[in-house]
Amino acid sequence: MSIRANRWKLIVLPLLVIALSVWGANYLMTHKPEPRRADVKQQRAQRVDAMRLQAEPFQVRLSSYGVVKPRTESQLVAQVGGQVVKISERLRTGAFFEAGDVLLQIDDRDYRAAVDVAEALLTQARAKLKEEQARVEQALRDWKRLGHGQAGELVLREPQLAAAQASIASATAQLGTARLNLERTRITAPYAGRVLEKRVDQGQVVSGGTSLASIYAVDYVEVRLPLNNRQLEFVDLPEQYRGGEFTSANSPAVTLSAQIGRSSYHWQGQIVRVEGAIDSRSRQLFVVAQVEDPYSLGPQGNPPLKVGQFVEAQIQGRLLADVFVLPRTAINQDQRLLLVEDNVLVARVVEPLWSDDRHVVVAQGLSAGEVLNLTPLGASANGLRVLAQIEGEQQQLAVNASLAPASASDLSAKPARSDKE
Repeated sequence: MSIRANRWKLIVLPLLVIALSVWGANYLMTHKPEPRRADVKQQRAQRVDAMRLQAEPFQVRLSSYGVVKPRTESQLVAQVGGQVVKISERLRTGAFFEAGDVLLQIDDRDYRAAVDVAEALLTQARAKLKEEQARVEQALRDWKRLGHGQAGELVLREPQLAAAQASIASATAQLGTARLNLERTRITAPYAGRVLEKRVDQGQVVSGGTSLASIYAVDYVEVRLPLNNRQLEFVDLPEQYRGGEFTSANSPAVTLSAQIGRSSYHWQGQIVRVEGAIDSRSRQLFVVAQVEDPYSLGPQGNPPLKVGQFVEAQIQGRLLADVFVLPRTAINQDQRLLLVEDNVLVARVVEPLWSDDRHVVVAQGLSAGEVLNLTPLGASANGLRVLAQIEGEQQQLAVNASLAPASASDLSAKPARSDKE
């Protein structure tokens, strides 16, 4: 009996376990709970930063860049030859000088001698002229006493008198040339300026036409600034016509800035002219900004502008009236922004009138009083329930318990990101 009972257990128990397993699996499949559907109305509102739109004026500023160049740059050239006997301390690289300063002296002894010779020749020519004039008077008296009829030119010594007068003119011209060459041994500054490069030193022998130094004027400097076609729409430039008329009497203000070490410096200038051709490579138009007296110590204590220095420029453009000025981060690359309407984010596409690194200016498509979302959100944020905060002040939501957060801790669990993060 025990053998039959054990055999029965070996057959029945596995079958019983299999049957119970099948029944349990079937029970779980047929009695699983229904999934709960998320209701949009039950979403908790996300806290976002926002601003209320108001129309306001906006001053356009055009960004450009350029290199500082002098108004006038000249080559100081010797007009006479000789040995350099003296060089002024103001004829040193980087030194300043004023108009009329003697910068260099060439040995003038030969030229002083040439002046003395020319003066002697002039004295001889004048004496010969007086002698010839006396002979002419004597010839006229003799003809009146002995002659008959009209006296000829040779009788009255008119050719000899003309030759004596020509000798006076020639000697005077030679004396003027000698004095001019003597004056040219003193190289003087043609204007107030600064030495860019000195190419000669004391004791050197130079000839006429030798370049002595490179100099430039310091009354003001110029910077060529490129503007693209989009920027030209928002600035009034003093374009000139053939007859001398200008399209605008306005000279837009320019602020030049440069980084020197860890400090940033600024200089004020203005646009004075527009070049007559568009650059064929960049397709940009160059305007010229001028900074007056860039080497004086002003109240700001700025260092002087250096020739060849790279500067950035901010050109004052037109004043746009009644426009909406938005932060750059509030609009994406598709010109799409998010407005808060009835506590829901609504996407809207706008067409910017002007934009820069910090602002986007919109003239149409928005209304005063609308609330703009400032918190960066994903592309799927359209239709999201939000709790808007304007300048830190929470805006009132619609009276609906399902829209409010369950508790203050729920709100603080997911703080909204601001555009400063």
